[in-house]
Amino acid sequence: MVVLSFQVVLPSPSQQHHHYRRLTLRNRKSGSCWCGIAEPSGEPAPFGQKTRYNDSVFEKAFMTLFARKMEKFAEPVKEKEKKKKKMKKGWWEWGYDYESFVNVSKRVMERRSRAQQQEVVREVLLSMLPPGAPAQFRKLFPPTKWAAEFNAALTVPFFHWLVGPSEVVEVEVNGVKQKSGVHIKKCRYLENSGCVGMCINMCKIPTQDFFTNEFGLPLTMIPNFEDMSCEMVYGQAPPPFEEDPVSKQPCYAEMCSVSNPSSSVCPKLQS
Repeated sequence: MVVLSFQVVLPSPSQQHHHYRRLTLRNRKSGSCWCGIAEPSGEPAPFGQKTRYNDSVFEKAFMTLFARKMEKFAEPVKEKEKKKKKMKKGWWEWGYDYESFVNVSKRVMERRSRAQQQEVVREVLLSMLPPGAPAQFRKLFPPTKWAAEFNAALTVPFFHWLVGPSEVVEVEVNGVKQKSGVHIKKCRYLENSGCVGMCINMCKIPTQDFFTNEFGLPLTMIPNFEDMSCEMVYGQAPPPFEEDPVSKQPCYAEMCSVSNPSSSVCPKLQS
């Protein structure tokens, strides 16, 4: 999924240019920004192990915002799960941690087709924007090299709570090299859900479609299911689902609770 609430108030073109320079310089100095990883190495845990994070109040606010929006579309919580649900105390007792956020996503996925899951995410994203925001975005961010690079730079600090640490990388788009790629070292959403279907139906496809169709800025996401990393390429139009290699991706048989080991393709990608 995608974080877009920070774009409610968009800066002027001159402010955007200076902000982009600050973000780029910060990323060059640190490699990645605001990762919040609690591992001793400061890097995501190896494949098969869940990375530990220290989430701030700011990060949990994003989790709660998205989870509460998605909760409207989720299947009811079972009685046993209600008893296990752990909430924060005091003013934060309405909040969600990352595990709770992922669990809401799973309940949204239940009993919905691939297209229905994607439509839910689209509705959630639109509900977080003020009226006219997509049109304003199109005016401020036409599909240019600069716009693609600027949004790549924004992705690193604003998406870290959702996908973990990332960094801006150089990519080639239509024969032109540009700093409009984002390398996600190990996607937090994928490693916590362990679900190929959720990654593709509730993150990759709706995020691509939202930027490409609503905002007019092409985006392609290329998950690597062997190490859970991912490449985001702003400025590159995504392929049709049927031509995308992810459409043939099998389940994580030992990680996903709804996997079908006997199927060569994740069942959530077939409906």
